[in-house]
Amino acid sequence: MKTNSICVQGGYTPGNGEPRQIPIVQSTTFKYDTCEDMGALFDLEAEGYFYSRLQNPTNDLVAAKIAQLEGGTAAMLTGSGQAANFYAMFNICGCGEHIVASSSIYGGTYNLISVTMKKMGIDVTFVSPDATEEELNAAFRENTRLVFGETIANPALTVLDIEKFAKCAHAHGVPLIVDNTFATPVNCRPFEWGADIVTHSTTKYMDGHGAAVGGAIVDSGNFDWMAYADKYPGLCTPDESYHGVTYAERFGKGGAFITKCTAQLMRDLGSVQSPQSAFLLNLGLESLHVRMQRHCENGLAVAEFLSGHPAVAYVNYCSLPGNKYYELAKKYLPKGSCGVVSFGLKGGRKAAGVFMKSLKMASIATHVADARTCCLSPAITTHRQMNDRQLLEAGVPAELVRLSCGIEDKEDLLADVAQALEAASQS
Repeated sequence: MKTNSICVQGGYTPGNGEPRQIPIVQSTTFKYDTCEDMGALFDLEAEGYFYSRLQNPTNDLVAAKIAQLEGGTAAMLTGSGQAANFYAMFNICGCGEHIVASSSIYGGTYNLISVTMKKMGIDVTFVSPDATEEELNAAFRENTRLVFGETIANPALTVLDIEKFAKCAHAHGVPLIVDNTFATPVNCRPFEWGADIVTHSTTKYMDGHGAAVGGAIVDSGNFDWMAYADKYPGLCTPDESYHGVTYAERFGKGGAFITKCTAQLMRDLGSVQSPQSAFLLNLGLESLHVRMQRHCENGLAVAEFLSGHPAVAYVNYCSLPGNKYYELAKKYLPKGSCGVVSFGLKGGRKAAGVFMKSLKMASIATHVADARTCCLSPAITTHRQMNDRQLLEAGVPAELVRLSCGIEDKEDLLADVAQALEAASQS
């Protein structure tokens, strides 16, 4: 099936007389006739369910749809996008090891890597998303275990040159993990450009209605863990907590990463997505292809309007001709990028505050990528833990406003932006 059909039909095919919609299996545990039957599950020798902290039928069906959308071999759901990014990295990178990451990423993820994971003994080198191959190669160390970036950075809206980052990662024998939240697989499939692992905050466009927090991890099945067994002992040597199973040998390139992530990290850390949230996520996925088209249409219209307004200092929208990332967007995002537009007002932080306060249809919210238009100032909300230098490195200066265009009527949206800009101009 093509992407549009997978959104509607993927992941679940009901049998004769079975529910047409994915059923919500709202149960913590599952009953078995013998201890031996359940023991086979604990030994990873049989497929099935015994406790919803690890796996649940509803979650697995939705994860299968997301894997199909991304063109991956296996996937899992998590309780949030932040949990998905942490699990994806921590699954292959531990104490004493090192990450190379784009500096232009979501502030919460920047903090996760630079502060929280640093406390766990994991070091990081941040590089510009515009780094040359030489600059990228210089960031690697003997103990580097992965490269991380975002397809479209939140909220700087830089576009990652996936092919270049993948080439450098593979030259050093490590995988590239790409957060594909803003683009979604409707507009970009990073695996087709060399990425190895994809993550999502499903809370955003995939859910699309601000109804359920969640995340997802998808494995391409392309990275050969056994070829770099010395770097990834967790995947390539026996796991004594599961009777000595070696994940890369037992489950191969297509299943080792997600199986280990589920069997170890979800077991021990428990950032599980509820079946009810997975059900809501699936409802959002069914219209993802339709909504993304409208989000992109509205985003481009607003970007074009802002770029010609005298109160606006600059506009960041990669699908806008003349944008720094326009050519990369044409390459990786030919069908459109997203509905999020970042811009700066000539009046600085004060004008940005007046602009947001004056909006009537769009609401001030920390959320983004929703059916309803919303906006915020990242420097004083999502990225407030950063200092001025870090804000500039991440592409989110103090005067920046992030406007997430929903799927309302384009003319209504433009009228709201226009009157708010007029108010900001007079402040």
